[in-house]
Amino acid sequence: HVADPRFATVDVAHLLSKDHGRFRAGAIDMSRSAAAGGNTASSRLGSASETVQFCVVDGHGNACSMIQSTFMGFGTGIVPSGCGFCLQNRGLNFSLDRAHRNALVGGKRPFHTIIPGLITRESDGSLYGAFGCMGGFMQPQGHFQLVSNLVDLEMDAQTALDAARFCVGSSYARDDDDRSNHHVYIEQGCDHNVLNTLRNRGHDIHAPVVGADRAMFGRGQIILRKHPHTSAVLEAGSDPRADGHATVQ
Repeated sequence: HVADPRFATVDVAHLLSKDHGRFRAGAIDMSRSAAAGGNTASSRLGSASETVQFCVVDGHGNACSMIQSTFMGFGTGIVPSGCGFCLQNRGLNFSLDRAHRNALVGGKRPFHTIIPGLITRESDGSLYGAFGCMGGFMQPQGHFQLVSNLVDLEMDAQTALDAARFCVGSSYARDDDDRSNHHVYIEQGCDHNVLNTLRNRGHDIHAPVVGADRAMFGRGQIILRKHPHTSAVLEAGSDPRADGHATVQ
């Protein structure tokens, strides 16, 4: 479903509907993994740490979540004369298959991983929070986990970022065979009983992931506006896996 909406017709309302959510949830078998049941499809693409994410909220409730990335280390490796920076390499994820929805076409946006986020309240559309989680193709998984921590588990911003994460089919994995599509990487801090239960259900668990290898779980920032009609009190957190911080201007 991910392609430039000017070139591909995607029913976003259907994808976001409760009926479709229930249909997708119904495909989950809590007793075994999808890979064990033979029902899985995934892809694995390269990534690296060349991305910066920041978010800002002002006293009027205006917010910005921003991600800047060259992609693949030094991007294209091309430095414009006299500028001192590399050009980005986001064209990598175009396909040369003309029938593919991400086929290379002039004026078309390529499939990419830059997905900064804002959360609004369903009741009145007011800002609840600005957030983002860098990390290549970990980003949608990281966003899901952060939002679930905030909304379902009612964590504060910093606790949501501190919590251990999982990553399915990491683009940071060191093994190159197709089986890595189905590997489930789990960060240090997850209960051993949970890990054993997942293994018994057929998941290919790789845990605990520690040290510098935790880069595969992304790096995020969050600012929450807990009261819908005022920014007098903001709550912020910064990912301990990176070198960011929360500050007041």
